[in-house]
Amino acid sequence: MVFAFLSLTDYWGSLALHNHPDAFAVDALAVARALSPDEPITLLRPHAARRAARFFVEKFPGKSLYAVKANPSPALLETLWDAGITHYDVASLGEVRLVHKFLPQAKLCFMHPVKSERAIAQAYHNHGVRAFSLDNQEELDKIVRATASDGVRAGDLELCVRLRVPCEHAKLSLASKFGAAPDEIAELLTATRQVADSLGIAFHVGSQAMSPQAYTDAMELVRAAIVAASVTVDIIDVGGGFPSVYPGMEPPALEAYFEAIHRAFESLPISYSAELWCEPGRALCAEYASLLVKVEKRRGDELYINDGAYGALFDAAHVGWRFPVIALNPETNINMQMSAFSFYGPTCDDMDHMAGPFILPDDMAAGDYIEIGMLGAYGCAMRTEFNGFGDVDTIIVEDEPMASLYRNVAANYAGRAARSGEAASQ
Repeated sequence: MVFAFLSLTDYWGSLALHNHPDAFAVDALAVARALSPDEPITLLRPHAARRAARFFVEKFPGKSLYAVKANPSPALLETLWDAGITHYDVASLGEVRLVHKFLPQAKLCFMHPVKSERAIAQAYHNHGVRAFSLDNQEELDKIVRATASDGVRAGDLELCVRLRVPCEHAKLSLASKFGAAPDEIAELLTATRQVADSLGIAFHVGSQAMSPQAYTDAMELVRAAIVAASVTVDIIDVGGGFPSVYPGMEPPALEAYFEAIHRAFESLPISYSAELWCEPGRALCAEYASLLVKVEKRRGDELYINDGAYGALFDAAHVGWRFPVIALNPETNINMQMSAFSFYGPTCDDMDHMAGPFILPDDMAAGDYIEIGMLGAYGCAMRTEFNGFGDVDTIIVEDEPMASLYRNVAANYAGRAARSGEAASQ
């Protein structure tokens, strides 16, 4: 995989030297016009990630741990750090090493409930990790063994016992793989309390939770677990699941989620100094990146594009995720009649198919360009080099995420009005 970061100053400065009309219009349409690229281009918007981070830092009533799995880009990690995100949810030794390398002062929380003993030991002894998640006695025993020094048990562990909770409000469930069952957690909390400096309860309501009720319901299970175990709890970690806006998915404002979580947290029987944590991934980075793709062929309502299921569009192919799309050809797509399309990616695999539907002008044709938005979360992280595809240039742009939609629509209307005026004059 080749990432070629094109400097905003160098690239657009060179255009300015040649009096290029798009020299300072740094958005997807300008990139398509200036480069006419044959390969997909990832468009980065650091300002969008910075804004999302500041939103969580200022409004969430606790500590926000960025879920690194959503997008492990070092540039993004540093952007979030600069915006005030100091805690990072890591799920592997690889992520521990990555974040520790670029953000040595960050607090790392190893929140994968099943880890190798070697990974635990290296995270603790070599990288300063003190916070770990678990959901069974075997994992607790591993953590205790791996963090000991010369046979002496570690005395500074922050251990979060993960509780299994329903995910009926989420678009993607995370209820089957991890989490102690409600009838198991009291015993596990009691055992963990004996070896933890700080004891926590964690849960995850699933990805893209569409209602604050998901967190309210989960907090009631937390309450029942605390009462059953009769232990002092120092951390409540409500996990991730904070939703972003996609076609067909328009959740309530995030403030409503924060308010519901805060009310439930304040009513729990916990330590007076207990901390509230969350683990946003998608909500911090979805708007960070979009993808510029080229249409190589049209067959009916199917568009063959140069990225797909083995690239940044894994979720579109395998879980039917609908991403926002914009046609970047206002000079040609002027009739404003919209149609539903599906996409085929560039590989030779029939599974490289994104059903959508993706709503675009019905005169889409080979050679047209499309911006696919909201791919900062998981899109960049899932890219492969299958079939020899995977090379991608990366350009930093300055417009708002998907803002070119509005300029495109305006241009289409202007073109349509001009054509109507010409017809009327004739």
